[in-house]
Amino acid sequence: MKGRWQHWAPALNVGRPERWRAALGAGLGILLTGFTSHALGAPALIAPMGASAVLLFALPASPLAQPWNMLLGNAVSACVGVACAALLGHAGPGVAPAAAMAAALVAMFALRCLHPPGGAIALTAALQGAGPGFVLVPVGLESLLLLAVAVVYNNATRHPYPHRPPAPAADHGTRDLPPRERLGFTREDLDAVLRQQDQVLDVDPDDLAELLHQTEQRAFRRLQGEVRCADIMSRDVVTLDFGTPLQEAWDTLRQHRIHALPVLDRGRRVVGIVTLTDFLHHAGLDGPVSLGERIRTLLRPSGRSHSLHPEVAGQIMTHPVRTAPADLHVGELVPLLSDRNFHHLPIVDERQRLVGMVTQSDLVAALYHMRATATP
Repeated sequence: MKGRWQHWAPALNVGRPERWRAALGAGLGILLTGFTSHALGAPALIAPMGASAVLLFALPASPLAQPWNMLLGNAVSACVGVACAALLGHAGPGVAPAAAMAAALVAMFALRCLHPPGGAIALTAALQGAGPGFVLVPVGLESLLLLAVAVVYNNATRHPYPHRPPAPAADHGTRDLPPRERLGFTREDLDAVLRQQDQVLDVDPDDLAELLHQTEQRAFRRLQGEVRCADIMSRDVVTLDFGTPLQEAWDTLRQHRIHALPVLDRGRRVVGIVTLTDFLHHAGLDGPVSLGERIRTLLRPSGRSHSLHPEVAGQIMTHPVRTAPADLHVGELVPLLSDRNFHHLPIVDERQRLVGMVTQSDLVAALYHMRATATP
């Protein structure tokens, strides 16, 4: 019996805090929408707003819950329902509602604004014989109010909304695929499979690709063991202070033959990073002056204002800087050091204090060792 129940009602991989977050958001959204619309003299809340609230607060990453889908899907469906009520209201029982339901789906597909509560709105308009004003009030007004609450609440509870896809791989302006896709599946492979399915899947393709990549990383972690950043990082890291003179920072880079220097505060927390690229950027590379002369000009003391002529490391550093925890598995470094175009990652402890540095070379050496020592 238990297996049969799990087949028909599979478990949702959502923890209790997320369930309460969604429930509280939906209740708050309906409360504020109803209160505000009543204060503005609008009619009572319409039932389809409850369905929209489920999507906006429980599934904020769903393509069906995005603002375009929510606003246009509801508005178009309301227009269709009103038109069907006017044209087919006397055609017989059920004719106008059925036509409204079908036409609303066709319209939402055509406009790429599929939003399931739109079907309920079309049906409501057809059943009630609603007039044109139904599109603006209550549908338009209540949709805007509910959407406004969803934007504020979801972002306040760390659920970015409107949903943003995962950060893309660094674009080098060439036709090459991102490193992670050269041996694995590509976005074209994923799109081809989705077309073969020929049905609407309630997940953004970019999110689906990221989930598959994370699944690959988890499998790699399980098969290769628990090798973490702390195991492969350099520990004797050369660093700078915010006020380190540029000449000293440049000499340090050259002396140690490295390309990046973390900038620390007094608590050894990373506040920035100075790289060779930062020197090149602030030296300026346009015009007939040679690169060497540009660097010398940048390092030469000047009587001009600091805002015009940087003199210390903190003025040219990149900040904020991406860091990684010491217990992060090395498999999770792959997308950061390959697709995201990071060459160096400062490693920090639980207090965000610098404990080491991992470079692309460290990662390559670690992956080679793990592969070479893996049990066949």
